[in-house]
Amino acid sequence: MDPFILGVIGLGSMLGLVALRVPIAFGMAIVGFVGMIFAVGWTPGEELDFDRGLEASFAYASIEPFSFIASFPIVAIPLFLLMGYVAFHAGFTRDIYDTARVWMSRLHGGLALASVAGCAMFAAVSGSSLATAAAMGKLAVPEMLRHKYDPGLATGVVAASGTLGSLIPPSILMILYGIFTEESVGQLLMAGLIPGILSAAIYMIMVWIRARANPEFAPRGEQTNWSQKIVALKGTWSILALFMIVMGGIYSGFVTPTEAAAAGAAGALILGFLAGRLNWEKTKDALVETARQTANIFALVLGAKLFVGFIALTGVAAELTIWAGHLDVPPIMILLSLSVIYIILGTFMDPLGMMLLTLPVVTPVIADLGYDLVWFGVIMVKFLEIGLITPPVGLNVYILKGVVGDAVPLETIFKGIMWFLAMDVLTLAILIGFPEISLWLPSLLLR
Repeated sequence: MDPFILGVIGLGSMLGLVALRVPIAFGMAIVGFVGMIFAVGWTPGEELDFDRGLEASFAYASIEPFSFIASFPIVAIPLFLLMGYVAFHAGFTRDIYDTARVWMSRLHGGLALASVAGCAMFAAVSGSSLATAAAMGKLAVPEMLRHKYDPGLATGVVAASGTLGSLIPPSILMILYGIFTEESVGQLLMAGLIPGILSAAIYMIMVWIRARANPEFAPRGEQTNWSQKIVALKGTWSILALFMIVMGGIYSGFVTPTEAAAAGAAGALILGFLAGRLNWEKTKDALVETARQTANIFALVLGAKLFVGFIALTGVAAELTIWAGHLDVPPIMILLSLSVIYIILGTFMDPLGMMLLTLPVVTPVIADLGYDLVWFGVIMVKFLEIGLITPPVGLNVYILKGVVGDAVPLETIFKGIMWFLAMDVLTLAILIGFPEISLWLPSLLLR
């Protein structure tokens, strides 16, 4: 069988398993392992040598995934997750939300603006969109509903702002993208900072305009004086300290991203205990949640590594690269076509699985078109963010539904998310049109 045809069959089989609700980690592992048997054992013009293919598959499965998991850069993932979970259980999440609420509540849509700011700041220590949405949803949504905010806005703003955890460093998606594409993880983390702030700013401008146009949509909160605002700032020092430890260390070149993750996790534990906010039970909960989330991520990574090996053997990526290079269309049209594909995939796939499934096929095409892969990392994560809130799946929306229970119907949350989806498309257009927004900070690391 022609290797390219075999690769296409493998991709189709993978999508079929996803449609059948087979966990994507197992789907990629099964297709990768079985596909490798055929790719190695099936020589054109000859019968399938099953034993040779099986031996090759077992050899690859016994060495490559373990070598990948055992690599130094990937250690950053559980460490950044631990930093985020410790920060949550130590109450740093509530601190930053309360600070934002005191400073912004009197503005039009102030509590919604505070939710965006709180999500952005918590994203700076969590690295996970789902964790950001869940943590801030417990704090911000009941507060907005109590102040008679539109239920769609109250839930939509947190579901959408939670996606900032995928873009604002430290981002788990960025780390995995860097490891799989062999791009600098440090540069990728820095590349996401300004686009993340831009995304948050565009959300806030949209909310303010809508609230100003219709005050009943998002009523203004109680007036606070300057002394209250100054006192409230003390709630931000822990998050800012952790952010400076991590990003300051990476930016200065003093530590690698993995070392920064270790320093951040240790710093969160130390700050939590010094503040008297951590005990053994809370620390144990943070460790268990870290272990559970790490296991989920590593299962996907292991499955993806098998799938990537199979795709590499079939030459599908190389063929698609040649095909894209011969298309008589501007490169931007191919990029826009990819954005449509990612948005469609995001309606029924989780972001991590979607990224790992498509990376071996997409990144060679993007590189051949002359695009910077660090910049494309930002664009891809923005695609994934949109998928997190796109119906009918929208994982962040379902996370919010689990938090609010019966207080807000699911269809109301999806309705409230539409304005934020429009803002995401606007942000994406800006990032595509002006690559220097993403590449300016990474370029400073190279000096």
